[in-house]
Order: sequence, then C-alpha cells, then structure tokens
Amino acid sequence: MLTTNVSRRTVLAGTAMTAGLLAMPSILRAQDRSIKVGVYGGYFKDSFDEHIFPAFTEETGIAVESIAEPTGEAWLVQLEQAARANQAPADLSMMAQVAMLKGQATELWQELDLAKISNADNLLERSVNTYPDGRVCGIGAVAWYITLVTNTDAYPEAPTSWQALWDPANADRLGLLALVSNSFLLEVTAKTFFGGTDHLSTDEGLEEVFQKLAEVKPNVRLWYRDEAQFEQALKSGEIPMGQYYHDVTGLAAADGNPVRSTFPQEGGILDSGSWALSRASQKAEEAHVFIDYMTRAETQTLMSQKVGTAPTIKRELTQLTDEEFAAVSSDIDPIIPRYDLYQTRDDFLNQKWTEMIAG
Repeated sequence: MLTTNVSRRTVLAGTAMTAGLLAMPSILRAQDRSIKVGVYGGYFKDSFDEHIFPAFTEETGIAVESIAEPTGEAWLVQLEQAARANQAPADLSMMAQVAMLKGQATELWQELDLAKISNADNLLERSVNTYPDGRVCGIGAVAWYITLVTNTDAYPEAPTSWQALWDPANADRLGLLALVSNSFLLEVTAKTFFGGTDHLSTDEGLEEVFQKLAEVKPNVRLWYRDEAQFEQALKSGEIPMGQYYHDVTGLAAADGNPVRSTFPQEGGILDSGSWALSRASQKAEEAHVFIDYMTRAETQTLMSQKVGTAPTIKRELTQLTDEEFAAVSSDIDPIIPRYDLYQTRDDFLNQKWTEMIAG
C-alpha cells in the first residue's frame, strides 16, 4: 500500500508522468451526457476510478472519461495549445496552483458560477481560485500536507517546531526536498522566523529569508528528488529527520516502521490542486454538476478515506473521525505556499536557490 501511495505522491509533487491519455472503459457507457476529467495518474487516478467516479455516474447519469494528466507545466501547455484550436483534451482538469495562475494569465479557464454549486459555502476560503477581477475560475479538488518527519528510534520525543531543522544538534541528519518550488522552505523559514510569508513580498525580505535558510545547510545530509530514497533512509534511521508527506509517513508508521509525522506549531505545509474548466470545453453544465458533487461533505469524506487527501471543505461538515482526520490533515493553521512568487519570480528564485541553498 505504501509503495502505491508514494507513486501517487510522486505525481503530486510534479514528477513527469507518461502523457498517454488513458480512458476509463468501465465508466464509458452509451449515455447522452459525459465529461472528460483530467486527474493525476497512477494510484491517484485508480482511486478515483474505483471509489469516486462510478458513484457520480450512477447518481447523475453523466459518464466520466478519466484522463491521466501529466502534472504542472506539461499539462498546462497541452491545454493551452488545444484551446487555441478550440479543443479540450479534458473538460475539467485538476491543476496545481502555479499552473492555475499561469492559466489565468491567458484566460484559459472558464468562469465558474458558484450559484450552480450548492455546496460552495462548504468550501474553505483558500479553496476558491479567482481572477483579479473576482471571477471564480477554480474550486479546490484535493489537498495534502508536507510535515516535519522523524525516526522515532533516533528521536523518542517529537519535535514541536520547524526550528528543529536549524538545531546544531541535527548536523548532517536532515533530508529535505531539493527544489525551491516543491520544498516550500522559503515559506517555512518566513513563518518560523519572520512572522509569516508576507515577509517574502519584498526583495529585502527574500534576501533575509534566503540568508536564514542557508544556515540550515550544515544539517542537510540529502537534498532529495527521489522520495523513495529518503523514505528508506528515514525508516532505517540513516537520515532520521526531514520533511515528507504526512499521509505516506502515516502509512509507513502503520506498517510498523519507526517513523512519525509531526505538524509543527507553525503548521504543516498545505499544497493543493483545483478543478479548472478549459475555455474550449462545451461541458460547462456537466462541469458544475461534477464540482457540486465533489464538494459534498460525503464525497470529501470518502476522498479522505479512500484517496488519502485532506478535505477542501470545513472539517465540521465531514463525517471523518478524529483518527481519520488526523491521518490526512490538521487543525493547526497551515503554511500556504506563495504560489504567486513561483509564477512571477521563478527564474530569480531558482537562481538564488542554486547559489545559496542546494547548488
């Protein structure tokens, strides 16, 4: 089970996937209404195909053709090129937040009408994407956390703060994600030492945060791109502390491995994907029915239980037990990535990251 979940997470984190468009034959029946839905591939798509889409089709009569989409820029480029030819490889797609912003810049996304989504009031405020003029263009589809993880043999007591990454006692003991755009360590540093991620809004603030983050380098044993490599090192105790995905770590612990996931007092890192409707799609009506179904409390509950994602609606509306909620989420105020920076200052951030942090 752990291996398949890691495969899903690798996709969520942005690893390239084969771009073949895979249909879901079990759902494609001779029906008058249908919609093509792009979702992250592998285990993630399999879970939707098995647990979510069939129930939607049975209730609404709308057939779902699920498309295994590559993540991030690759799928965005495909959607934009197709839209220029007035074609939609998928009507609705699950889009990462930077891709959502870049799609907004080209008016790629159709406006969504919240009046047609009866469960819109259920959504967390951060789960609604809007154009600068206020038009809604995305609705939260899935969310997941990156947390502070430790080997329990090496650390009998759980750390309470991200400050543990800077502790000199942890020299050469950390495994951290290798990219500025998937580790979100700038945001962690800003929240932990500078009062919040607003500190990243100026050049001076960014410089201060980079300087502070550079102080963590003596503690880093591995800047990892291969999640399986870090996971094995965490379980063995070779690299006993770092950042990793909360749900995957929980599965490893449930399998008897000496690992734990901790939500620090500054919050875990909350990343997410949104449903977005291509401007070339002719399925706006079906898309609203689909999003309405996906934002139901019972659907969100099932997704947390079967897919392993955090709810994009208010916790009190779900039917999750405390244990089920803790397996995928937290009530601690999260660290939200500054997606706008990765859109507008991507080259600058990557250059500074290479020069000062993980080069």
